[in-house]
Amino acid sequence: MEVPWGRERLRVDVLREDVIRLKISRGGVFDEQPTFAVCTEGTADFEVDGTTLRTAALEIDVTTLGVRRRDGSPVIEPIEPYATLNDAFWVKRKCRPEDAIYGLGEKSGRHNRRGRDFTLWNTDILNPHANAEFDGDGTETDFDPYYVSIPFFYHHTADGQVSASFVDNGYRAAFDFTRPDSLSFRFEGGQYTEYVFAGPQLPQILEAYTWLTGRTAPPPLWALGYHQCRWKAYTQDEVEAVGRRHRELDVPCDALWLDIEYMDGFRVFTWNPELFPDAPGMLARLREDGFRVITIIDPGVKYEPGYAIFDQGVERDVLCKTEGGDIYIGEVWPGDTAFPDFVSEEGRRWWGELNAAHVQSGLAGIWNDMNEPATGAHPPQRMRFDHGRESHERYHNQYALLMAMGTVEGLRAAMPELRTFVLSRAGSAGIQRYAANWMGDNGSRWDHLWMSIPMANGFGLSGQAFVGADIGGFQGHTNAELFVRWMQYGTLTPFCRNHSEIGNVDQYAWGWGEAVLDLVRDAIALRYRLLPYIYSAFIIASETGAPVQRPLVFDHQYDAAVRDLDDQYLFGGDLLVAPVYESRVTARQVYLPAGDWYDAHTGECFTGPSFVIAETPMDRIPLYARGGAVIPMWPEAPPSTNVRPDVIELHVFVPSADGTWTSFLQEDDGLTVDGPVRRTRFVLTREGPDVRLRAESEGDYAPHARFEVVAYGGAVQFDDDDAA
Repeated sequence: MEVPWGRERLRVDVLREDVIRLKISRGGVFDEQPTFAVCTEGTADFEVDGTTLRTAALEIDVTTLGVRRRDGSPVIEPIEPYATLNDAFWVKRKCRPEDAIYGLGEKSGRHNRRGRDFTLWNTDILNPHANAEFDGDGTETDFDPYYVSIPFFYHHTADGQVSASFVDNGYRAAFDFTRPDSLSFRFEGGQYTEYVFAGPQLPQILEAYTWLTGRTAPPPLWALGYHQCRWKAYTQDEVEAVGRRHRELDVPCDALWLDIEYMDGFRVFTWNPELFPDAPGMLARLREDGFRVITIIDPGVKYEPGYAIFDQGVERDVLCKTEGGDIYIGEVWPGDTAFPDFVSEEGRRWWGELNAAHVQSGLAGIWNDMNEPATGAHPPQRMRFDHGRESHERYHNQYALLMAMGTVEGLRAAMPELRTFVLSRAGSAGIQRYAANWMGDNGSRWDHLWMSIPMANGFGLSGQAFVGADIGGFQGHTNAELFVRWMQYGTLTPFCRNHSEIGNVDQYAWGWGEAVLDLVRDAIALRYRLLPYIYSAFIIASETGAPVQRPLVFDHQYDAAVRDLDDQYLFGGDLLVAPVYESRVTARQVYLPAGDWYDAHTGECFTGPSFVIAETPMDRIPLYARGGAVIPMWPEAPPSTNVRPDVIELHVFVPSADGTWTSFLQEDDGLTVDGPVRRTRFVLTREGPDVRLRAESEGDYAPHARFEVVAYGGAVQFDDDDAA
């Protein structure tokens, strides 16, 4: 439906019965691809009655841009539906004092965004020239802007209903949730394109948003293991020694990472020949012992005629230009640097070819850093795209997404049968299609441990299922207590990597003696035992968008107690985690929503909604399993995912009430894109004293594991389709 809107035109597109797109032209022209975020289109039936467009789920008044569900409940109540000044536009809407706001991707501070305003402009927070609020030394945990910008947010009303908006625009933006009766957002340029999600269920909205912008692909299983990283000028012998030490001490580990010092003079796609005289040999030996290796790659290409990568970029005309047509020069680790023009398809293709050649040495994945893009003391606004034709402002926030796109295309060409793994610091809407995210340069501080909980939860609600923080903290010297508590938390997050800055204390599992090593080993071992459950949660995320780590409000949106709950989360759908994030804490309060919840350490069953006090000795993180859940676990932790037990224990948590519950397990080789798969649906039924578990399996993956039941809260009769 298209109608006049002042001097412009308004277009309403119906993508699904609960999703519409609003576009207002600029100069009479519609921008049909404002960003690279959207990857699908759809249509649904609608009818027009005068100035009202109706679908089966919602209706919109095209004269006011007011949107309601068919039951009359509000989705959008405009105050200023749309206004412009020069290149900018802004929107203002009603938002009642008791309403909550979630989303916007990677944002620090509280999970409920109400009461704060936010800037969306991808920023290297430690760059003193970037106007970031973070100084690295204070105690603030609500600094802004951050590395990732996702203009997607949820509006949660007091009656529990949820709607959402995604503004498909990559320009610098400001979102204001500080006023008691309204919310507003302003973009500094580009066109107004907004996707409206009627909901009213939060999982329903996230399913639709990730249908629109893409979902996290099933990861390689090894990527869900424990990762060891450190910024250090390792030699290849030292890297291999780190691997051996993990095996000698029975610390499970799947991946070792190399930061910038592995390069020759910080030139991307090179190896320092003195530190790594035989990189392919080192990588092959580590692979035999179950270790994958990932190296960092920045977008900054050293400005150095004679350096092959720079010369290629000049020859193929794939480097960013200034308005005058010169190569843009910024500042990254090697000094003066040029930057690939990822907006150009040829630029992405070239970058993909470089990554494809780089991994031929035996690397398993790529780590994209400094991709906000970080340009040091040089203003990024002088960097232009698409051979100088497009402004920096339009594509700044999309730069990391386009870098990841080119990287993944190259990896797929190099290893077409295998799943790819890319980690990115920056990103925007759609980054989940190509890369995982880690939450950047945090500090070895208790408040940064806490900060990572709502930050990861917000990331999950914004479509990114594969996310984690640097365990132990990147900046500063961690200590034994903080390291143990962060490890207990970090091993129960989607991405599990220990990383620290050069010059700091050695942040290895064995760095604080035998007692700490035992605690760290136990935390990592629990993750490895849970890998069948974690992997299956990622499969669900790839199919529905449901986050692997998510705030309790995702599953309990009508429970007012969880709207502002920042320090707990669900790991998958059936495990509730309540990390310890303060020093010398021997107990903490935990909120349990409706239903039965089993203490994973003691087996004691609690009934929610209720608050409980959980004991927190140094060997324990509060962890609860949902009544009715079947948690698939390996009976012991293997040294890496190269070794997979042939038994899967089914930890069955018997519910107190009658009913039926379902759980899910996927088994496959964990490596290939199109290999055979075995999917099992567990159906748990209680009728009075009779509790039955039925396993319904399909698929031809073999050899699959045998199932053994471990029951909590009562006896369970197990019926396995495959039991012969």
